[in-house]
Amino acid sequence: MNTHALEQRVGDALDNPFWSSLQSLHRDIGRHAGAVSRYPAEYAPFLGVPAAHDEVAGGLEALVAPGEAVYLIGVAPEPPPGWRLEAFRPLAQMIRTAPLPVADGPEILPLGEAHRADVLALTALVYPHYFRERTMDMGRYFGIYQDGRLAAMIGERLGTGECREMSAICTHLDFNGRGHAGRLTAMLANDSLARGALPFLHVSHENPRALGLYERLGFRHRCDIGFWSLRRA
Repeated sequence: MNTHALEQRVGDALDNPFWSSLQSLHRDIGRHAGAVSRYPAEYAPFLGVPAAHDEVAGGLEALVAPGEAVYLIGVAPEPPPGWRLEAFRPLAQMIRTAPLPVADGPEILPLGEAHRADVLALTALVYPHYFRERTMDMGRYFGIYQDGRLAAMIGERLGTGECREMSAICTHLDFNGRGHAGRLTAMLANDSLARGALPFLHVSHENPRALGLYERLGFRHRCDIGFWSLRRA
């Protein structure tokens, strides 16, 4: 696979990942009005627009409830009257274009409906705010169990046919330091590449531990990408 050519092709999608995902992979999941698309709240609190200066007032009013806040990455609109746009520190968007060695370790299991309660409990503990009741329905999820407990997990969230975001990469505090996150990340990155999709992820600069892990694994910093909340009064 020519990963350089693939990276060039998916550049626009990576620059506006919520919008791109909602127009392709998750078109049927999303809700759409005018130049605005969003995930239903039970999937994720994410909204996308195609360009910063598009007219979005009608679409926002149709899709966002009074008092509700949604989040945007890459592209944010001019907020209409009655809306508050708040900028956070940009996130690091990272990609991997070559397979990774996968360290030996405990079995990696596909996670499904039978594991949903464990997934929701783990994400509520160490990955709050963005993981919702039906986030698992956005892609495949995998985990490592130890001592009968979900010790670590990873999943697929955003994406198109040619790129796939790795998300909810988290480890229970009782199982930190065992290499689970690195093992899961390498496995899923390799699987995405084998399927012809460029693996990417987003990480906060305020999470140096996670940032350092991805750097050690060989992920490349593609860009710092804008991150905002948009709240309706």
